[in-house]
This record gives sequence, structure tokens and C-alpha cells, in this order.
Amino acid sequence: MLRITELKLPLDHTEAELKTAIAAYLGIAETAINSFSVFKRSFDARKGHMLLAYIIDLDLGTLEAQLLAQFKNNVHVLPTPDTRYHFVGQAPATFSSQRPIVVGFGPCGIFAALILAQMGFKPIVLERGKKVRERTKDTWDLWRKNTLHPESNVQFGEGGAGTFSDGKLYSQIKDPRHLGRKVLNEFVKAGAPDEILFVAKPHIGTFKLVSMVEKMRAEIESLGGEIRFQQRVDDLILEDMPDGNKQIRGVRVTEIGVEGQPSSEILSEHVVIALGHSARDSFEMMHHRGVFMEAKPFSVGFRIEHPQSLIDAARWGQYAGHPILGAADYKLVHHAANGRAVYSFCMCPGGTVVAATSEVGRVVTNGMSQYSRNERNANSGMVVSINPSDYPGGAMAGIEFQRQLESQAYVLGGENYNAPAQLVGDFLAGRASSGVGAVEPSYKPGVNWTDLAAALPDYAISAMREALPAFGKKIRGYDMHDAVLTGVETRTSSPLRITRNEACQSLNVRGLYPAGEGAGYAGGILSAGVDGIKVAEALALDILK
Repeated sequence: MLRITELKLPLDHTEAELKTAIAAYLGIAETAINSFSVFKRSFDARKGHMLLAYIIDLDLGTLEAQLLAQFKNNVHVLPTPDTRYHFVGQAPATFSSQRPIVVGFGPCGIFAALILAQMGFKPIVLERGKKVRERTKDTWDLWRKNTLHPESNVQFGEGGAGTFSDGKLYSQIKDPRHLGRKVLNEFVKAGAPDEILFVAKPHIGTFKLVSMVEKMRAEIESLGGEIRFQQRVDDLILEDMPDGNKQIRGVRVTEIGVEGQPSSEILSEHVVIALGHSARDSFEMMHHRGVFMEAKPFSVGFRIEHPQSLIDAARWGQYAGHPILGAADYKLVHHAANGRAVYSFCMCPGGTVVAATSEVGRVVTNGMSQYSRNERNANSGMVVSINPSDYPGGAMAGIEFQRQLESQAYVLGGENYNAPAQLVGDFLAGRASSGVGAVEPSYKPGVNWTDLAAALPDYAISAMREALPAFGKKIRGYDMHDAVLTGVETRTSSPLRITRNEACQSLNVRGLYPAGEGAGYAGGILSAGVDGIKVAEALALDILK
């Protein structure tokens, strides 16, 4: 196979014109092309004209070697790399060791369990939340009735926090083994649209993710894996080793919703900790048990909403509304005078702002979109970088810092899970807002108009007030008076890292595999899935050796 990169055509070209362009680029007849496929399609508007930029893979038969020699100095004509997934091993037919345990069934846990199951290791998955459809009903209780279920919500349950998001499937991680391709292929097999394999910024949306997660669960179970819901891991069974470190021997589990039932033990010498960034009680338990962890930077801020039409016009110009472009996104960053970075985070075109708390008496926001991205507002996190020096006190101090901000937001919102909100114009002027403007806030269950200056530290408020006009110069109207800020966004990433070695095991607990977003090794669905694959491979190799 041969690959062409940077092949550009107008937005409205036909498939026949694409084939013609390929042949013309290589100087061959169209009949010489046995087949071709689009590996990636993106947009290029750098010269004022919107074009589609392609990466194309071609089957040219015996002609390939000749063309590769002919174009040897052309960096845009190369052999197609092997992006297929190759398993690192397979469990022997007589495999009878203790089954590996995967704690958590979000994107990282799903892929850790799936890879282990595909290799024949029959993992046991322990998920504190409910199955995805039951969990969806509980989540809607908070959005519609102001009723929080602490063990079943946006953060906890089958599919993890990514289920209630925009379903973004792109990442900036280094991926020389193309593990991200394995993630995308598994999603397509589970029902995702084929286009996620080639569009530059693929996404799925919440409704599609629900059925996909169920199909992936079914495959794991068909391969001998087992998923146990409403099973919270409350303790680790550890054995002291002669070298001063520890060995995992299993976990202690509490069945949620069953009063008075004692915890049970599940023994295993290989445990993947694939928690999300909100499993704070689990972090506290592991910290108490001496598992090495350290504080890491994260970010806090608000959600900001604009009319999607404003973002489309600013980003796409005369091409706004073209069906192949869809709802426009953006990525912004500003380095404030006080040394803080202010940036857009988890931008959701045509989406909504959602209540995302998992703890009683606290308010947290996040963004969500459906596959269609056809809601009236665009929203994004507008967040400020936070460093461990801002919350001294060790590995757990970041969680306490988050909790303080979330508790304050609960009070500012009216102590009923409504969120505090403010118009951008009032925020910049330093006065409280009294009601809605031209942009209707999408946050459910509702908002309480107030002054958000009390919701974050002064250094964050100052940096955001400086950044908004700067962003308005990049996207016209971004700092419009009636744009809506909703608080608070605190769970941008884990505030700690459960540090691991090159074998993906905890630095001081052998057999414990910290993984994914909660452990500080991923940020988003795709990178979490990739990390789940890496950890599953490391675990399998440890068993097989």
C-alpha cells in the first residue's frame, strides 16, 4: 500500500473527482488504482479558501515500488504504515491462575478488560456504579429533579464520565503503535459511525455511546470476562515484601445498596486501578494504605456559552452552515500577566452544560453534546492552570481544594444543585448579574444569577478577566456582554498521579496497575482507552513470564 498526504480538494467535490485528483498527483491513469481509502480528512482554511485535506491509502499493485522510487524525495508519498493491532500474547488454554481484576468500567477500564478478554485472561471488572441505562435514569434525576444519586451519576457507572460528554475521540498523545486506531476500530465494531476512522476530530455523542458501551460489555462477557456492577472496592489486600514494598493479593468489596452486608474478598495478584478522576474515596483509601501518589497540576474555571451561530460565523466565515463542516469548534489560550494560563477546555459545539457532581452539597459543571451537535449554544470550559504550590499539603490536597470550590458553588447556586451563573459583561465589570440576556443558559436543573468573583481564587478571576477580551480578538463576539459563564468547572483532570514504573505497576505495590484519567495518565476517551490497552498488555506479559 502507498500513502499520499496533503491532497487538497474543494468542499463540494465528488468521489470521482477525488480519484481523478489522486491519479493526477501521481501521474498515472485512474485505471491503475486498484482501490483507495481515506485515512484522514481535515479542513484547511489558511489561504482564505476552505479546502478538504486528505490522507489517502492506495492499492496500486506492482506499480507501488516504481512510484515509491519515483517520489523518494517527496515527503507526501510514502509506504502506508501498518496500523493493525498486534496482541502481545495469549493466555494458554490451561490458564488457571487468579483472574486479573479491573476496578472501574469507564473508557480505560473497558479497554483494559476488553484486551485482557481478547487475550484469554477472563478479567473480573468491579464497577461501583450501575449499568449505563439505569445510570442514565439516575443522572436525569439530578438534571430534572435536583436529586443526586452519589453512587450513580455523571461520574460513576458503566461508561464512566465520558458517556455524558461530547464523545470526543481525538488526542495529542504520542501513539507510535497506533493504539488509538485499535480504540476507534473497536468503537466502530460496537456501532459507532465509520467516519470516526477518518475525520480529523471525530466524536460520537452521548446517545450513541450508551448502546456502544453495552455491546462492548457483551463482547467482554462472551470471551469469559465478568462485569459486576454496584461493587465498590473499599480496601486493598496487601502483603509486605522483604524489600520494603508491598504485593497486591486482592481487594475487599462492598455491594452498594445492600444494607448490613459485610464486605467480601476477591483474590488476585494483578489489579488494574482504572478509576475516573472523581473516585475521591478510593484515592483516600489507597493513600491511607500507603500506595505512592503525588500531587499534579490541573485547572479550574467556568463553562462559557455563546450562540453556536456566532462561533460558526467566526470560524467558518462564508462557509458557515455547509453540511460537511458541521458545528464549529475552537481552541484558545492566553498567558496572563500574573503567570497563569487561561485556555478553552473540552469544547462542545452545539451542546449543553450539565450538572456533573458526585458528592452531596457540591456543584460541578461539564459540557455534553449529542452526535448531531444541533443545540443552539456552543459551550466550553474556560479554565485557569493550578499548580500544587496553590494547594500545599501533599497528594490529597488538590481534592480538598476542589471540594472547597464545589461547596462554595453549591452555596452561590442556592443550595439546591442549581449552578451560579453570570453574564460575561457583568463579570468583566465586576457586578452581579440579575437575569438572562440574549444567550439562554443550558445548564440543568437551573442557574442562580450572581457574582462569580466569589467562586474562584482572585488570581483565577483576574486572569480570566484579562483573557476574555483577548479571546474576543481571536473570535469576534467571544467577549459579548450576554455570553454566559456557569460555575464551577473543577474536574478537568485528576489532581493527583498514582505514579507507576516502566512495567505500568505502582512504584511500591507490585501487581497494582494505576491507569487512565484518575491515575493521572490520560485525559479524555481516546487517551484513556489507549492507556487501558497499554496496562492490559503489561499485565498480560507479567502473567505470561
